[in-house]
Parts: sequence; structure tokens; C-alpha cells
Amino acid sequence: MTEIATPDNDVAAPAPREIVYRHRVVTRVTHWVNALCFTLLLMSGLQILNAHPALYWGQFGADNDTAFIEFFAARPDGRDGELKGFTRVGPVTFETTGLFGVSNDSDGDVRVIAMPGWATIPTNRDLATGRRWHFFFAWLFVINGAVAVGASVLNGHLRRDLLPEKRELRPRHILGDIWNHARLRLPKGDEAKRYNVLQKVSYLGVGLLLLMMIMTGLTMSPGINASAPWMLDLFGGRQSARTIHFLAASATVAFVVVHLAMVLLAGPINEIRSMITGRFVVPPENKS
Repeated sequence: MTEIATPDNDVAAPAPREIVYRHRVVTRVTHWVNALCFTLLLMSGLQILNAHPALYWGQFGADNDTAFIEFFAARPDGRDGELKGFTRVGPVTFETTGLFGVSNDSDGDVRVIAMPGWATIPTNRDLATGRRWHFFFAWLFVINGAVAVGASVLNGHLRRDLLPEKRELRPRHILGDIWNHARLRLPKGDEAKRYNVLQKVSYLGVGLLLLMMIMTGLTMSPGINASAPWMLDLFGGRQSARTIHFLAASATVAFVVVHLAMVLLAGPINEIRSMITGRFVVPPENKS
């Protein structure tokens, strides 16, 4: 005869889920607007890079100057050899056929272009349209960022959730957090209700990268050069600003990749739902 568990039985009832309100409305809205803006800025920026796929350092930038970073196509086996794509960073050159320099278009035909069409807006070579997309979403990005930072300061989110505490900056604490992440031991229980030190440092660091992108973007504007020439001195010229702009964007892309990987590991449904509704189901601690 099968026994049915009742409140009087010794069978323990499952613990109720703990749900906390994790993200305010302004945080959620500015997060998704930032995600949209950064994606479109990246794709339109790569369209702009296609016009001259080389980056320089200092007051250089003419066609015959040596680039610091370059994306190009070449036939290493001679005139009749296969066309291949290459990327050069400083003295190091490596093949990037299929991604940078040479890629296949939608029809499968070989296309000589620095950035593949699927990664740019528009997909065809169109500098003017790419610049219009880039400038429009750049200003939306700046306005949205100002709202996000201002709200974080006013509602205490920056001080309460993002600034590391003194004890968290101790080497032992940081190394312990790194070790836990390396073993994929993600926070649970009360620890999952707040950001760990790696998250705090990462979010503050990417904030500085975004600020760097904004400032270097302004430095590349002739109008800003005329009204604020000190920015040219700060970044060592427009070509250096262009290179820093690209490197900061690349570092931000790396952050986004790691961020998405951590979302998948932590539970994408719970994490994404918390950024839509604000409510987060706290992962229970493992009881031995």
C-alpha cells in the first residue's frame, strides 16, 4: 500500500523559494538600452573600420605609414596562389581567413573585406550609412549612460552594490573569489543576493572602458578638436584616439562574452528574468 505524505509525516517539505527584488526599473531599462546601443555601435563601427582597416599610433595615418594593427588580404604563395586574410598586430601577423581580411558573402563567394558582412551595419560596404547609424546610437548611448550613472548615485546603487568594501580588496579575499570562479563554484544563498568582488571590479572597469570610448570618439571629431584641442594632447592625436577607441571596444566585447557565459552558468532563465522583472530567485545553499 502506498503511503501519502501529510504534514504529520516525517517527510520534510521542500523549502520555499526565496525571491528578492534585485534590480530597480531604471537599472533594467538602461541595461537593455545599453545592450541595444552597444551592439549597433559595434556593428556600425566595424562598417566604418572597413573604409580604412588599419590603426596607427601617434600623428600618423597616411597610406604609406606603418599601421599598429592592420586587417588585409594577400596571396602568400604568389600571384596565382589562394587569397587569404591576415591580421597584423605590431610585429606579429596571423591568418584570419574566413573572419578578417577575407570572408565569404551570403552567396558563398570569396569577398576581400576587413570585417565580414554579417558583423556590420549595413552588410554591404556603405561608409555614409554606417556613420549615420554610429553617430545616432552614440548619442543615445551617452544619454542612457548618463541616466544610469545619475540614478545609481542618487538611489545608492553605486555606493551600496558596486563599490568594493575594504575587506573585499584584501588579496586573500580576491584570490579566494578567483579560485571559486575557476572551479565554477557560483555564489548561493545570502552570497547570491549581492555582487562579489570580481563582479564589482568588472562592472566598474567596463564603465571606465565605456567612458574611454566616449572620450576617444569625441577626440576623433574635427568640431571637438577645434573647441577642446587638449583632448588631442591627452590621447596623442586623432590616430592614437582611434586605436584606443578600437581597443576599448574590443575589451568591452571580451567583457560581454564572459558576462554572457556567467549568465548561462548561473541559470539563464533566472538571471534574464531578474533583469526583466527585477525579481531574482535566490539559489539555495547546498546542505550536506
